[in-house]
Amino acid sequence: MADRNAVAEALTQRLGDLLRRSNNVEDELRHGLDADSVEQATDLADDQALAELDAVLLKEVADIRRALLRIERGDYGSCVRCGGPIGDARLEALPTASLCMACAEEDRLA
Repeated sequence: MADRNAVAEALTQRLGDLLRRSNNVEDELRHGLDADSVEQATDLADDQALAELDAVLLKEVADIRRALLRIERGDYGSCVRCGGPIGDARLEALPTASLCMACAEEDRLA
């Protein structure tokens, strides 16, 4: 498995990037509506897209925080459901993975 310190450093950097992006999105969502009804419709559609983007960003933030906690506790790389190894290839592809392939597949099929 990759060096846990390197993984933690990369995840921490990604976390900072995501939090900055999320703050920018939330700042955009705080703008007022234009007086023109056509502009309002456009603004509302834009706001919906921004809100969906923010939800995706915040989910990744939560996933990273959970992965960093697992690194800190020393159980990073172990499936949170069955306790088995997640696998180096999976962790390299998805450093925030908390489930082994078998458990992830069970979730996908459920």
